[in-house]
Amino acid sequence: MAEHNDLGKKGEEIAVKYLQEHNYTILDLNWTFQKAEVDIIALKNNTLAVVEVKTRSSIMVGEPQEFINKKKINLLVKAINEYVITKNLDVNVRFDIITVVKSKSTFKLIHFKDAFYSF
Repeated sequence: MAEHNDLGKKGEEIAVKYLQEHNYTILDLNWTFQKAEVDIIALKNNTLAVVEVKTRSSIMVGEPQEFINKKKINLLVKAINEYVITKNLDVNVRFDIITVVKSKSTFKLIHFKDAFYSF
């Protein structure tokens, strides 16, 4: 596996652990629908948190969250609509971004809740 794939996997593992520590129940990881892949689908209280994880080894070329474009957002919205219908869920839906940036041997995580409203 390529090094950037390993880093991405590590970032998702860190994000899952963070969410679990903050009382989220992980429902699905890397759930796919058509061309969309949802990194993490989690539930807390009555809110379905749809989490896109962006992991980088540096921010030299920009902040990780800046690499989520409108096309990706539209794919995620369509996928989660299908997820909610298929699973027959009656929940609020929120789209979050978790960024994980590696710095030497540590990782810095930032959780942006309702992140797509700023696009």
